Amino acid sequence: MRRNFVLFVVLCLVMGLMVGCGQTDNEAQGPADTDTSWQEIQDKGYFIVGLDDAFPPMGFRDENNEIAGFDIDMAREAAARMGVEVQFQPISWDAKDAELNSGNIDVIWNAFTITEERLQNFLFTKPYIEDHQIIVVRTDSTIATKADLAGKEIGIQAGSSAIEAVQADAATYETIKDNLREFDTNDMALRDLAGGGLEAVVVDEVVGRYYLSNHPGEYKVLEDNFGVEAFGVGLRLSDKAFLAELEKALDEMKADGTAAEISQKWFGEDITKK
Repeated sequence: MRRNFVLFVVLCLVMGLMVGCGQTDNEAQGPADTDTSWQEIQDKGYFIVGLDDAFPPMGFRDENNEIAGFDIDMAREAAARMGVEVQFQPISWDAKDAELNSGNIDVIWNAFTITEERLQNFLFTKPYIEDHQIIVVRTDSTIATKADLAGKEIGIQAGSSAIEAVQADAATYETIKDNLREFDTNDMALRDLAGGGLEAVVVDEVVGRYYLSNHPGEYKVLEDNFGVEAFGVGLRLSDKAFLAELEKALDEMKADGTAAEISQKWFGEDITKK
């Protein structure tokens, strides 16, 4: 009888250990889809914004070589509301996907256009500005419409949404695709236009008009354009928790008028999308 009792106790202990070990393993694994992105940002105390630092007025180097601009002010205000710091990392715009996915930056915040293709590769905040892809020519140019671009040398920023916008206009693209020249920055393309190396540049309206305002009499903007697009902040597909916190800060900035004030500073009017 005693022997049977001892065997029973030993069996219970063994079964208990097996169950306990099983529970420990499950608890250690945790949910497979746990998102720690916001916790990681809080732990390090800052997030890194990747940007093209030659993209005025969204992000650029001022006369003191400091990074400034509309998106810079927006990012600083959002970070302050989130209780963290923000750092700015200039990147090659053509390598933005790799910079983000490698962890070198945490967000792309630099007039980043939301497109169907990009929605497959990035999380986006809600749009905060609507923009056009405009066509800039020299003031003495005879180019008046998109049809006049056929066979002309045209500048465009590498890796930019301007390329997708032009390609979406199939009829026009077919007549200019062999003469599209890609540049690292819009600034370089516009300087080449002024120097006669190009005959037109396709560029984001917010950037193009700001540049033209600082070079009066050199350029003009055609009435034709390549459509409307919206800007958002881009994050990694896995960073849903971080996105939720950032979205909350941006919503507050729109609601209390802070985003409008930043817009007035850089554009002279409120062009933010509510």
